[in-house]
Amino acid sequence: MNKLNIKAFTLTCGITWGLFMLFLAWVSSFGWGIRDVSVIAGLYLGYEPTFLGGIVGALWGFVDGAIGGFILSYFYNIFLKKFKNK
Repeated sequence: MNKLNIKAFTLTCGITWGLFMLFLAWVSSFGWGIRDVSVIAGLYLGYEPTFLGGIVGALWGFVDGAIGGFILSYFYNIFLKKFKNK
């Protein structure tokens, strides 16, 4: 097994989660997934089922996904090094 590139994984997770938040807000403006958006809006200030709310959610999602991706890849590399020697 190989180490993860932390920068690449962080960017990938951030972009993916940001695009998902954007898509969810725009789709919910048509009536689908409104409950999901209202739950997430409790954490992401300004996130709502509108065009602008989707942009705000994409920014929050990018930051949130990037932090999560960094944590996952960092600990993956630590555990890989620890268990690779055994």
